Amino acid sequence: MTDYRVQPGEAKEDQVTAAIEKVTSQIPSSIYLGAAITSIIASIALNQSGKKHEALYVGQWVAPFLLLGIYNKLVKQLGSDATAHQ
Repeated sequence: MTDYRVQPGEAKEDQVTAAIEKVTSQIPSSIYLGAAITSIIASIALNQSGKKHEALYVGQWVAPFLLLGIYNKLVKQLGSDATAHQ
């Protein structure tokens, strides 16, 4: 059976991705968590004030903020490519 998995160091990120990660890795992870919590609170407040559509819209921001925080943390811990950690 053929193994199609990508091995560490086999594929590399381009320079655009590396440049973006270099800048965004300077953002503390707590900023992303704070943005997610703020979105939750704002969504609840909008819902309580009767603005249901706005509450749903703002509530949908929580997952992207958390995902960006996870991505940010991975870049900080592992870098853009896995080649330097072998």
